[in-house]
Amino acid sequence: MNTASSFPAVPERYVVIGNPVAHSKSPFIHGSFARETAQHIDYRHLLAPLDGFADAVHAFREAGGKGANVTVPFKLEAFALATELTPRAQAAGAVNTLKFDGSRMLGDNTDGVGLVADIMRNASCSLAGKRVLLLGAGGAARGVLLPLLMESPAQLVIANRTLARAEELAAQARRHGHVSACEFSLLDGRFDLVINATSASINDEVPPIPAGVFAGGSLAYDMMYGSRPTVFLHFAAQHGAQTRDGLGMLVEQAAEAFHLWRGVRPDTQAVFAELRRAMEQQA
Repeated sequence: MNTASSFPAVPERYVVIGNPVAHSKSPFIHGSFARETAQHIDYRHLLAPLDGFADAVHAFREAGGKGANVTVPFKLEAFALATELTPRAQAAGAVNTLKFDGSRMLGDNTDGVGLVADIMRNASCSLAGKRVLLLGAGGAARGVLLPLLMESPAQLVIANRTLARAEELAAQARRHGHVSACEFSLLDGRFDLVINATSASINDEVPPIPAGVFAGGSLAYDMMYGSRPTVFLHFAAQHGAQTRDGLGMLVEQAAEAFHLWRGVRPDTQAVFAELRRAMEQQA
């Protein structure tokens, strides 16, 4: 671990790149991680033009930047720009973390491992042998599918409004575990873990799923987060599920990126608690 006397004169630079990006909590999170682990870094927002992501990345890198988090709408462009991809980035088809090392630009996707860490470590919910329902077949679902399957659930069902998209995603993932696809309207069975990876919560909507999908003692997880529980979490709680939003996933995926960049893994509990308190005060 670095000490104050061993710090380089100039902090190593990192950014979160997006458009819009000013709302991102990443500078607060990574700044907290750096203080906790005694890492001398400078982490800021970087607004990239919608048609200028690659130019923004190259300029930042040429100015000495060491790495970047990537947020909407640039995750697919980051995937294409990276010179090397981790297996989980390849499976996700999108990149949310870039690491610059000489001519190498490593692309990773930490969303799925962040989700799994929050569920297993922070919510104390094991995935091994469990029945998992993943709602949605878009980029958010794709990004978390492989890390979920690596924990050996007994069953993972991808449910989506359009069956073809769910089937396509399931077919790509079957070599990693037992995965099936279903339309929302045809869902049957009860699940130990129900993950909302759709964008329905943005519009205060609930995916059209039957209330019976929640098994006794199940966990309902919404990848969205806010100062109040989402309508999906309200729906799940009304039908007996324990609930959790995606704030922990946000912090855990950031910790994974920090570890990739700096080689040390920060503790996430203090940052999570401070973010939660700040959001509750805004409610």
